Amino acid sequence: MKKSVYIIGSKGIPAKYGGFETFVEKLIEYQVSKEIQYYVACMRENSAKSGITADTFEHNGATCFNVDVPNIGPARAIYYDIVALRQAIKIAKENGDKEPIFYVLACRIGPFIGAIKKEIKKIGGQLFVNPDGHEWLRGKWSLPVRKYWKFSEKLMVKHADLLVCDSENIEAYIQKDYRQYAPRTTYIAYGTELSKSILTTGDERVRQWFESKGLTEDNYYLVVGRFVPENNYESMLREFMKSDSNKDFALITNVEENSFYERLKQETGFDKDSRIKFVGTVYDQELLKYIREHAFAYFHGHEVGGTNPSLLEALASTKLNLLLDVGFNREVARDGAFYWKKNELHEVINKVEGLTQQDIAEKDKISTEQVTTRFSWELIVEAYEQLFEEKS
Repeated sequence: MKKSVYIIGSKGIPAKYGGFETFVEKLIEYQVSKEIQYYVACMRENSAKSGITADTFEHNGATCFNVDVPNIGPARAIYYDIVALRQAIKIAKENGDKEPIFYVLACRIGPFIGAIKKEIKKIGGQLFVNPDGHEWLRGKWSLPVRKYWKFSEKLMVKHADLLVCDSENIEAYIQKDYRQYAPRTTYIAYGTELSKSILTTGDERVRQWFESKGLTEDNYYLVVGRFVPENNYESMLREFMKSDSNKDFALITNVEENSFYERLKQETGFDKDSRIKFVGTVYDQELLKYIREHAFAYFHGHEVGGTNPSLLEALASTKLNLLLDVGFNREVARDGAFYWKKNELHEVINKVEGLTQQDIAEKDKISTEQVTTRFSWELIVEAYEQLFEEKS
C-alpha cells in the first residue's frame, strides 16, 4: 500500500502564484517515488481559475480535493486550514490509510491543533508542520495579530511530530525558543528551477516589455517581490538615490492601492528620480526569467522568513546579487553574493559598478553553483521523498 501524504495550507494546485503553491506543484511534478500518494487541499476558487469545479480531481498523479472557504475576512486562512485538515482526516479514514502523514504549511491554526492532533493520533497518523518564517514579525500585521501568530506558532511546535524547516536559521530558532517542548526538527530547503529562459533578445514580447518600460538589457538593477516594509524597499530606494549609478532601478511589484507606496513617495521623493521605475507585475514566467538574466544586479532586502523563493531565482538567473546582510540571506548565498547594511547599500552599488567582467563572471559562477548543488527541485523533492518513506 502506498504511503498517503496529505498537504494542507497552500491555496492549491495547479499553482498560480505563491511560495507554498509552487512548492506543492514542484513536489508533485518532480515526484520519482512510486511509494507515495499525495493528497492536496485546494481552495475551490483557486481551482476555478483553472476551470476545475469538481470536488476532487487528479493533477500530475496527486489527488486534489476542493474546500469551500467563505469570505470572512482575516480569519479566512485559519478557517481554510482547519476545514481542509479535518477533510483530509475524513478521506484518510475512508481510505483506511495506514500511518498517514498530514503536512501543514505554516502555523496559522495553533489554538485548534490540540483537538485535531487527537483525531490524527486515533488513526495512527502523524502531524508534520512547516513553520515558514517569522510571520509574527511582519509589518503588515497589527500588534494583536502578531501576538496571535506567535502564540499559534508555539502551539503548532508543541503538537507537531516533526517540524520541516526550509531554513537552518529557522530550525535553530525553533530549537532555541521552544526547547521546553524538545521539538523534533529537520531541514529541507526550498527549491528553484535551473533552466535558462527560452526567450531571446529579438522576441516580440521581450522587446515590447523593455521598450514600454524604458529599460535596456544589462543596464538596470532589479527587485521582485511584495511591496511591504519588511522587505526594506525604503532602504533600497533611499540608498539607490544616494548612489552614483547611471543605471535604472526596476521594481517588479504591485503597488496599486498601497498606502506604503504613497508614504514612501512623500518621504523619499523617489518619483523625482528618473532612474527609479515601478514597472508593475510580470506573470509570464519565461519573460520574468529573461528579465532576471539581463539585469546588471539584483537587490534582495527580505529580512523576515526562511529560504526565500525570489532569492533562489535571482541566484540562479542574475549575474550579480546584492543582499541585505542577515543570517537568512548569508545562509543561502554564502560567498556567491555581496552584502549590504541598510545605510551602506549606496557604497556597495558604487563598488560593484567598478567590477571587471571577469569579476562579475566569477561571482555569477559561484552563485549558480550554490543553487545547483543545494537548491534544485530534484534535490529538494528527493529529500522529501526520503523523509516521507522513512516515516512509513
